[in-house]
Amino acid sequence: MRWNLPARAAAICLAACAAAPLAQAADYPGDKPLSLIVPYPAGGASDASARQFGVHIAHALKQQVVVENVGGGAGMLGARRVLTSAPDGYTFLHGSANEVILSPFLNTAARYKPEDFRLTQPISEATIVLLARADLPVSNVDDFIAYAKRPGAKPLTFGSVGVGSLYHIMTEYLGRRVGAEFLHVPYRGAAPALQDLIGRQVDFAVLPYQQAMEGMAAQQQIKILTSFSDTLPPPLAKLPLISQSKTIPDFVYTIAGGYYVRQDTPAPAVDTLRRAVGYALEQPDLRERMEAEGRLLLRPMSQQDADAYAVAQVAKYRQMIDALGLKPM
Repeated sequence: MRWNLPARAAAICLAACAAAPLAQAADYPGDKPLSLIVPYPAGGASDASARQFGVHIAHALKQQVVVENVGGGAGMLGARRVLTSAPDGYTFLHGSANEVILSPFLNTAARYKPEDFRLTQPISEATIVLLARADLPVSNVDDFIAYAKRPGAKPLTFGSVGVGSLYHIMTEYLGRRVGAEFLHVPYRGAAPALQDLIGRQVDFAVLPYQQAMEGMAAQQQIKILTSFSDTLPPPLAKLPLISQSKTIPDFVYTIAGGYYVRQDTPAPAVDTLRRAVGYALEQPDLRERMEAEGRLLLRPMSQQDADAYAVAQVAKYRQMIDALGLKPM
């Protein structure tokens, strides 16, 4: 698969606040502002999250953090922007498995590997949900799997945000794991996929959680069959967990996000940036806003734990892609 989308960049300067709580590496960040790269256009969920984190990172470092929106190529252009910058810690990525792992695994246009990045600090795991049209005769994920596998059944149709997206690939993998056949209907984003699900144009959808979905379910416009999480933030406590499934309790997938630099960035800069992001993660206002949006915020990690987390994420997605026999295109 290939994307040929125009890159658009916008920048906003997040002013650093007064005294910061961190002792910093002697020459980092100095008097030079940092560039926080968001690999999508301004106004989306990634952009909003980065700007909120950027305020606290700037406070911790006593330095400006400039948010730059480098959209295009399903996030690849922003990822490459970090890799083509100097390896000094002044340019870092607000990234996820989509840009850092899936794109290089599936798209030859990426021209980079997951190992080209270093994860300074994981920040969150966003919730993914399995939704069904309101009249589908199922009430939970186990019912759904049994219904999809019933003798003589036609393949159920599902919507996702696009070909090659995490939601597309994990749904294909779900079908492979349980022995069911699904028919993919790609959309340009979650909103049109959700609208067609409400209109009963597709049987189900795998999408990132939105608060509005619970209202839609209450109005019997859709059904929320499960989250693909084994832990949820308190505001989402009423959602079912995939770990409660009797059929496939280990099918745990979230949108793992974090802050990345080039792999060859000096260790003192990586450590200072990691601790600044960790400071942001401890702020109650940030945690409250993020968790209300369906994101499980993580606690600050050591660099050793962050490195292990990154390795585990790459292995998990590699297993899924290998099982489906997918190759870069």
